[in-house]
Amino acid sequence: MNSERPQQQINIELGEKEAEGIYSNLALISHSAAEFVVDFTRIVPGVPKSKVYARIIMTPQHAKSLLKALSDNIQKFEKQFGEIKVFQDAGGNVRPIGFQHDSAGEGVDQPAQQ
Repeated sequence: MNSERPQQQINIELGEKEAEGIYSNLALISHSAAEFVVDFTRIVPGVPKSKVYARIIMTPQHAKSLLKALSDNIQKFEKQFGEIKVFQDAGGNVRPIGFQHDSAGEGVDQPAQQ
């Protein structure tokens, strides 16, 4: 007996507005026992306010599947184009790309000195 199910073809429609995409350089992630919520926003130096441009809500199982799919695609990307560099501070902690916290502790993000 064959336990494999035949692959089902799914037709996905991509609307014109969605095809343009939304740029995001910050994702805020929260979760409950039943779901993960990912809010996509962008921060711009000198602008103290931002807004959420897209919110994605998914089950924990779908969130884990997304993690695996992203990991697989990053591996394929790096195999083709080379390692993706992630900026780190002196302690080895990952820094947000292109931004650093104000040294005076004012909570203002400034462009990072590269």
